[in-house]
Amino acid sequence: MSTREHILVVDDSAVVRQAFSMILKRQFSVDTAADPIVAMRRIQKRRPSVIVLDLQMPRMDGFTFLRKIMRNDPMPVVICSAAAAQGSETAMRALEEGAVDVILKPSIEFFEESSLQIIDALRAAAQARIGRIGQVGRMGPTGPAPAPPPRSRDIIAIGASTGGTEALRYLIESLPANAPGMVVVQHMPEGFTAAFAKRLNLGARVEVKEAVYGDAIHPGRVLIAPGNKHTLLKRSGSRYHVIVTGGPLVSRHRPSVDVLFRSVAQEAGASAVGIIMTGMGDDGAEGMLEMRMAGAHTIAQDEASSVIFGMPKEAIARGGVSEVLSLTHIPSAILRYVGKPLAAHAL
Repeated sequence: MSTREHILVVDDSAVVRQAFSMILKRQFSVDTAADPIVAMRRIQKRRPSVIVLDLQMPRMDGFTFLRKIMRNDPMPVVICSAAAAQGSETAMRALEEGAVDVILKPSIEFFEESSLQIIDALRAAAQARIGRIGQVGRMGPTGPAPAPPPRSRDIIAIGASTGGTEALRYLIESLPANAPGMVVVQHMPEGFTAAFAKRLNLGARVEVKEAVYGDAIHPGRVLIAPGNKHTLLKRSGSRYHVIVTGGPLVSRHRPSVDVLFRSVAQEAGASAVGIIMTGMGDDGAEGMLEMRMAGAHTIAQDEASSVIFGMPKEAIARGGVSEVLSLTHIPSAILRYVGKPLAAHAL
């Protein structure tokens, strides 16, 4: 039997199933199912490394199937969705239910780039530790918090990928209303970051919104880089704003954490904190090193609390990380780095 990772694509569209088979067949072992009932029979014969799941299907909807999987035999599930507003909102709920990632249905217009991103997402999902998903709010501390740094910081830049949506939800919902201004890159397709920001905003004391060109960064605001756009920090006097732009993939991503971190190193230097969180690959590792060399304080999420330790591990290996913290310690660490006292809001 092949030792390649086995992908099960569950989608009622024959065209989508064929497209996935064509994209994945050289990298993975691939099977398909037209609905969850057929998928359950396929799983009994061979347990997949990853399930690619459509949410709107006949006989049983994808949500019901996802809940069954997470209750009976948890395994990595990647949601395959259209970019429509309703679809993106539904996909966000699926991530909260335990799915590890969301991808767009293959694009004929940008087939090569779409194929690259789908393969990367499935490789990451195959390595995901499902036990971490949905549990970020219940994990205990992994060690004592470090002493406060000697200077204050007023810009927080964060990068995350697989597993990051729930980790970011925990982090952002833990912050007080006057937390320092933040810019976040979460690897996510176009059309989904607006829904992600909206859902975060509902549960947070800070304002959370998808970034648009020229948005100011100030205390109490979190800007989420839009899918398929790079987001950079720009300084004007004592104020900061973001530039949102197109361009080629950087470190195999758009938005790229490296693009954000490099701009923060150049524009904010020692006034910034960089945080790299759960995700596969090395996006952000070089940018974080540049931030540290520019005087920024840099934090990596630890292995125990990461769904995938790839991005933090790479940043640590390249010397870009000042300290490694459990997810549960990152919000309180952020509050120690701001110039004004926030002791009354300590976690």
